[in-house]
Amino acid sequence: MSVPTRPTHHCAALDLEHAGSGVVLMGWVERIRDLGGLLFLDLRDYRGVTQIVVRPGSGPAAVAKRLGAWWVVAVEGVVLAREAETVNPTIDTGRIEVEAQRIHILSEARTPPFPPTDSEGVAEELRLRYRYLDLRNPRLQRNLRIRGRLAAEIRGHLDDHGFLEVETPFLTRSTPEGARDYLVPSRVHRGRFYALPQSPQLFKQLLMIGGTDRYYQIVRCFRDEDLRADRQPEFTQVDVEMSFADPEQVIEVTEGLFQRALGAVGIEVTPPFPRFTYRQAMDRYGVDRPDLRYGAEIRDLTELARGTGHPLLDRVLEAGGSVRGIAAPGCAGFSRKRLDGLQAAAVEAGAGGLLWAAFRDGEVRSPLLKTLGADRLRTLLEAAGGGPSDLLLMVAGEARTACEALGALRRQLAASEGWTSPDQFAMAWVTEFPLFDHSEAEGRLTSVHHPFTSPHPEDVDRLATDPLSVRSLAYDVIANGHELGGGSIRIHNRAMQQRVFEALEIPPAEAAERFGFFLEALEYGTPPHGGIALGFDRIAMLASGSASLRDVIAFPKTTSATDLMTGSPAGVDSSQLDEVGVALAKGRTEADDD
Repeated sequence: MSVPTRPTHHCAALDLEHAGSGVVLMGWVERIRDLGGLLFLDLRDYRGVTQIVVRPGSGPAAVAKRLGAWWVVAVEGVVLAREAETVNPTIDTGRIEVEAQRIHILSEARTPPFPPTDSEGVAEELRLRYRYLDLRNPRLQRNLRIRGRLAAEIRGHLDDHGFLEVETPFLTRSTPEGARDYLVPSRVHRGRFYALPQSPQLFKQLLMIGGTDRYYQIVRCFRDEDLRADRQPEFTQVDVEMSFADPEQVIEVTEGLFQRALGAVGIEVTPPFPRFTYRQAMDRYGVDRPDLRYGAEIRDLTELARGTGHPLLDRVLEAGGSVRGIAAPGCAGFSRKRLDGLQAAAVEAGAGGLLWAAFRDGEVRSPLLKTLGADRLRTLLEAAGGGPSDLLLMVAGEARTACEALGALRRQLAASEGWTSPDQFAMAWVTEFPLFDHSEAEGRLTSVHHPFTSPHPEDVDRLATDPLSVRSLAYDVIANGHELGGGSIRIHNRAMQQRVFEALEIPPAEAAERFGFFLEALEYGTPPHGGIALGFDRIAMLASGSASLRDVIAFPKTTSATDLMTGSPAGVDSSQLDEVGVALAKGRTEADDD
């Protein structure tokens, strides 16, 4: 008896129209139920489940009794319509079952360390150790299908708009700016190193110089940095660049990309997306990636807070500070313990303290009541956009610090009070970022985006005299409090690039060593150009409703950048180190890295 080599249908494909048909199904035996000799098998593949019926005394009965959970089998049988009382509406094939005529064992299985399709409550470390089992979970299979569909639609959109997909090198030179590089020693050129790219930034700009006027790539990038739930050491980005473009063109292409890709997985977004300047975002939300799914915007209450006689307010305002506030809807009933928790959170975010007033049933509860009075507090609440049953939270101090502290409280309250729904998807743009920031650790200016970002034309004259006031032609696309991508119009002439390097205190010799090939290329006729890089993993995470990037990556790393399944990173033989001319620091061995 020959064993089938392929199925006729997958395990979610059969329905009533197939009744009476002979079929071949292949998959894992997820569950076995013995009802007095009548056996029911749940056969699962990557698409779904079909119930298999094995009659007592039938040809396949003896084989079926040998089966264990997660054995791989091929089933030849006939599709039958289920009786009305046995229909299972929770699965796609719930109106039919397949009566087995022959069962072929393709592979036996050990008992898995956890149920692959029901890993709720299983430690993530165990799931990652046996990731190939965890991937059988329908939720992860769904996530990978969403990821694949997003990639296909993104490619389709960019192809339709005249972009050419071009691959750029993975082995390149280290040009550190921001995160650390992953270094790769060269065996042929001993003592020299490649670096894995943090992004294809310079290569895509070189493609513009080379005449590829519209480029894209869905590309792997690498950053050796501290991790968190939405960050991995190797990640995928949608890299886009176009010549003779202004921010409006890049934004238009990108909005169309999101509309098409997200629409294909059931999420509707409608261009044009709202836009905020960086300053507007910080003033209204206290963060440059605001979540627009809820209100409680930050309001400037400075003028209304003048002349109250409150010692703290008077002292801050006399020193040139400000008072900012938010109205937290429905939070007037917070206990003193909850309010103390908000106070601690505000201090942790940099505020000197937190002022509050609760409004409920026409009454006002607040430590400020004696000095400000109920009427003044109601006026402040109204100015903050609040009403009955709301909680007014205020921070007095330097404007940026006050906004950042209130922004942190706004996000904390949204999470604890359920202000958002996973079904909501609110996108926006943040524009006109500062070109530079000051790094206390390095004692110098650093680039907010990267050093190839063009300064705003209106601010170029302040590059040398007041660089922190210079805006950039940069833009971020955000959704639900996450940055999904960032881009800019690039510098396209050498003189301007050198002025930016000077502001960053990169000496000419160092600039020539690190970027000489690129600076030379800028002298050969560089078209104005700009683009964007979108975090593909993060897009897939939000589109699938997942809480972590690890749930949308087939084989992710842990937050300590380790792969529990393969045991990497791992030590290597000393002979391999000798070949590439690398010696470990004294007192360490290859095994120390295991």
